[in-house]
Amino acid sequence: MKNIWAPWRIAYIQESSQENGCFLCNAFQDNQDKKHLVIYRGKECFCILNRYPYNSGHLMITPNKHKADISDLTDEEMLEIMKLTRDMKETLMKIMKPEGFNIGINLGKSAGAGLAGHFHLHIVPRWGGDTNFMPVISDVKVIPQSLEDVHKEFKKYW
Repeated sequence: MKNIWAPWRIAYIQESSQENGCFLCNAFQDNQDKKHLVIYRGKECFCILNRYPYNSGHLMITPNKHKADISDLTDEEMLEIMKLTRDMKETLMKIMKPEGFNIGINLGKSAGAGLAGHFHLHIVPRWGGDTNFMPVISDVKVIPQSLEDVHKEFKKYW
């Protein structure tokens, strides 16, 4: 495998390896939205950019409280998650003009949940051709926009 120089990623690696507890709870409690890439805070839930995105604009919607499973959510949390899913999808349409979306939930480690202890829903914008030869041949995914730039765009709307 060839190496691709991406020195900006070291801050993410070091930060995540030093973080204690749940990164979603830490982001919610810290109130430093820019640092944690929080886009929106609601009464029951909040939205945060994924620090390791599949595509530019990849975000997560999660309850403010640490709850592991969809069965643990109140009706109010469920309703707010679904409203925010709709509203964030529409905001992504305005900001990035994607051609489609992957919207999903991974429940449990075996289902692919990287953070199995705090429920979250993913929204991943998609474009024709955004899956190319790089991941297949080089085991590399190219993300063309910085997280900070995406965060600034969302803050214009939220």
